[in-house]
Amino acid sequence: MSAKRDYYEVLGVPKDADENQIKRAFWKLAKKYHPDVNQDDPDAEKNFKEANEAYEVLSDKEKRQRYDQFGHAGVDGQGFAGDGFGFDINLEDIFNSIFGDFGMGGFGGRTSGRQGSIPGANLRYRMNLDFMEAAFGTEREIKIRKEDLCTRCHGNGTADGSEAPICETCHGSGQVMGVQRTMFGQVRTNQTCPTCHGSGKKITDPCSVCKGTGRKMINKKLSVKIPAGINEREMLTLSGEGEPGTQGAPYGDLYVEIHIKPHPIFSRQGNTTFCTVPVTFAQAALGLEITVPTIDGSETYKLKTGTQPGDIITIRNKGIPYINRPNLRGDHKLQVELEVPQNLNKEQSELLEKFEASMNEDNYKKRKGFLNKLKNLFKDAER
Repeated sequence: MSAKRDYYEVLGVPKDADENQIKRAFWKLAKKYHPDVNQDDPDAEKNFKEANEAYEVLSDKEKRQRYDQFGHAGVDGQGFAGDGFGFDINLEDIFNSIFGDFGMGGFGGRTSGRQGSIPGANLRYRMNLDFMEAAFGTEREIKIRKEDLCTRCHGNGTADGSEAPICETCHGSGQVMGVQRTMFGQVRTNQTCPTCHGSGKKITDPCSVCKGTGRKMINKKLSVKIPAGINEREMLTLSGEGEPGTQGAPYGDLYVEIHIKPHPIFSRQGNTTFCTVPVTFAQAALGLEITVPTIDGSETYKLKTGTQPGDIITIRNKGIPYINRPNLRGDHKLQVELEVPQNLNKEQSELLEKFEASMNEDNYKKRKGFLNKLKNLFKDAER
């Protein structure tokens, strides 16, 4: 007989593992190696017994203490409790309760058994809008592909469209129960009914279109109204446009996720729009009128005298409309970008030189302040 492996190694836990770590490791292995769910694996039962033996020792404080002190010799004959038959348990219930404690979901990721009517699945559609379409709203026709009730049999799956009789094997539950002898004892398991394949109905003459499923894939066109002011990644809900539920349960919904394409001039944050406007030196210095863009079109705006680069101009109520409040809009903000002239001819250069010569410190407040700071800096350095 080969030597037994270390119990901590079997469960894959460190020697200082706490009770929860040991329990979680064991049930992970139990789910992986249980013979009932691994009938095609010849080593599953051996691995399952080994994990069960390790767990029975390490989950018991006294046995674990003896094992830590004396090894396998300290627990021989007290580890694995034999066949364990003679008590009636539901393996699925055990897995659901244990794995649920650790947020791992139920046995196999979901509980089996028919739960009655189930609402239809929700669907999602991604819609790309131009900037102006999102700002002012629009109406779009979309095409989706989804599962729907068969129109030939009205979802009943029968050739004549009538409601199929209840399955005699499972009495409409879609599940049958079996009892098996395992290392846990007598285990009750729910399995899909072999007669109706889980539908709960017995269809002897299936519909030729849907082959008895009661459903088929369709292409459907829908008109979607986009409200003015919708924002990036917002969702529109089209109630009842998802897939059908089971046993008369309602349809799911269709969620339209909005994505807005960038605009070459405007950007937005919520209901406020932004853009950058280049202005000339003369326009900024003299406070001349300039043409500014808004989402409503171009407007004339008079700059204040001595406008500086980077100044923000706010035009009230020229931004994005608020959803379902058409008379209320955000603001439009423009940032001034001063453009320095290039490619000057001789006459232009001479005029600028004369202009610059006529300037003094009072005309350039920032420059004056900067020069004063430099003077003070050099004075401090000389001391």
